[in-house]
Amino acid sequence: MSELDTERADLLAALDRHRGFLLFTALRLTDDQARLTSTVSELHIGGIIKHVAATERGWIAFMTGGDMAEAAGDWWQGHHMGPDETLEAIIDDYQQCAAETEAAVRALPDLNEARPLPDEPWFEPGTTWTARRVLLHILAETAQHAGHADIIREAIDGQKTMG
Repeated sequence: MSELDTERADLLAALDRHRGFLLFTALRLTDDQARLTSTVSELHIGGIIKHVAATERGWIAFMTGGDMAEAAGDWWQGHHMGPDETLEAIIDDYQQCAAETEAAVRALPDLNEARPLPDEPWFEPGTTWTARRVLLHILAETAQHAGHADIIREAIDGQKTMG
């Protein structure tokens, strides 16, 4: 296995591990429980998983030269599980997103390929990110949101991802 293939495999394995932590927070929840805002935050588990999938799709589109905003859809609505949405469908979509990401990462010619970040107030003008940096960002976001979801789940019924 080449060094590049090892790096890709390591990044994808780390991302998969944190996806597992996030999905564990949804284990055996009903749709109503997945919509619960059990802390002072407006966040709920179904909405977090939906948001993480939308955000990941946006970043993968950016990484591969596509339209980030189009791929991610409505970022704010991605934080909320609608009344007609099911947790099962959200999880299925997230797992599809994971498969799409893995395929995109494996197809990349080079993790050093860089693109300029979109012209948005939260990005420093003229900044570029490599594919590697995008993957590390997705990994960090997934881990952070898994932690959020873990706190929400613990407040619902005491279940913890670790411990």
